[in-house]
Formats: sequence, structure tokens, C-alpha cells
Amino acid sequence: MSSHLLMLRAAAALWVVWGLVHVLAGVMCITLPTSEAIAGVADAVDPATLAMGYPAAAGAIVKQHGWNLGWIGLTTIVCGGAMWRPRRWAVGLAALVGGLADVGYFVFIDLAGFAKFVPGTVMTIVSASAIVLSFVAIARHAGESGGDEK
Repeated sequence: MSSHLLMLRAAAALWVVWGLVHVLAGVMCITLPTSEAIAGVADAVDPATLAMGYPAAAGAIVKQHGWNLGWIGLTTIVCGGAMWRPRRWAVGLAALVGGLADVGYFVFIDLAGFAKFVPGTVMTIVSASAIVLSFVAIARHAGESGGDEK
């Protein structure tokens, strides 16, 4: 197996793991009571400080966030499967969807100190690693094949 294909498959595996974690987080945000869902995302915050009655609108916003986590996770899982084949479009789509989702998480949750290193920051490292691996793999393959890729 060529090095670019190995790198692309490693990136694909990372995106599938990242996607599964985010689908699970999405399901939790949708199904758990609002205070527990918020505590699950902001896991570095003392859950007791989040245990309160939230307005229905706040609960709806958390559930909508869960919906976004779910479709974003499913998209990266599908892209991970397509990358295994390999398909260049999947590299771009996973980087766009998963990467942009993690930028927001990193800026508003990680940097603010609301998340623990595991799983929050680790998942940001996973997505960044998947992006770098897949982009390098595509660049190497383009250099070897003269650029004809699906």
C-alpha cells in the first residue's frame, strides 16, 4: 500500500471516530434534560452550577445544537467511508464540515475553559490530524499521478 493511501485511510479512520463521538453527543443533547446536555458539552464546569430550570427556548437551542452535532457527525462518517476508497471530494467535505464545527468548539468552549482535555480537546486534535493527513495524502498522490484523481 502506498504512503498516500495509508495516510488517507488513517485520516478516514480518524473522521469515522470523530463522527461517532459527535453523533453520540448529538443524541445526548437531544434526549437528555437541558442541564445534563449542557453539562455534557461543558464538562469542565461543575454540573451543580448548571442544574437549574431552563426556559423551553434554551432547551430547544440545545436540542438544535444536538441535531447539528448529529448531522455533522454523520457527514464525517460518510466522508470517512468515501476516503477509504479514496475520493478527493470526501476530503474536502469532511474538512469543511468537521473542521469548521471544531473551530467553533475550540474558540467558544475550549479556549473559554469549559471543556476537559478528554474528550473535547482530543476530538479537536483528531479532526486537525485528519485534515492534515488527508490534505498531505492528496497532495502526494497528485504529485505522483500528475493530478488525475476522482
